[in-house]
Amino acid sequence: MKISTKGRYALRLLLDLAEHGNEGFIALKDVALRQNISKKYLEQIVPMFNGTDILQTNRGYQGGYRLNIKPDKCTVGMILRLTEGSIAPIPCLENNPAGCERAADCKTLPVWQGLYKVISDYVDNITLQDIIDQSRDYSSGDYVI
Repeated sequence: MKISTKGRYALRLLLDLAEHGNEGFIALKDVALRQNISKKYLEQIVPMFNGTDILQTNRGYQGGYRLNIKPDKCTVGMILRLTEGSIAPIPCLENNPAGCERAADCKTLPVWQGLYKVISDYVDNITLQDIIDQSRDYSSGDYVI
């Protein structure tokens, strides 16, 4: 599985909004400057969150974006599924192995199911708040491996 630039930048966008959440609505140009990402590219990412409760938009002079969900409730898995679609390592796991004509005879299916479970468990248990906290711990010199 390879995460696209949109997936990586979407995570950085939402993380930036989480870190600056106390500043109200944030203009994309400010995120673009801090994250060294093109504003035009961010404008292509934002619509992926339309129809979700993750982002809140405000138009006008003091307009911009802010998280509409607490950082400790927004997981990396949520973000990747919205930007990447499926995070399944093989196509037959995207919907259900039952849709695969070889599922009953596939000796490797348990390998891919296990990998998918590990990936899902990992990204579904990391929140934006976890990343912020880990970053603070690391930059304070208290980071332990």
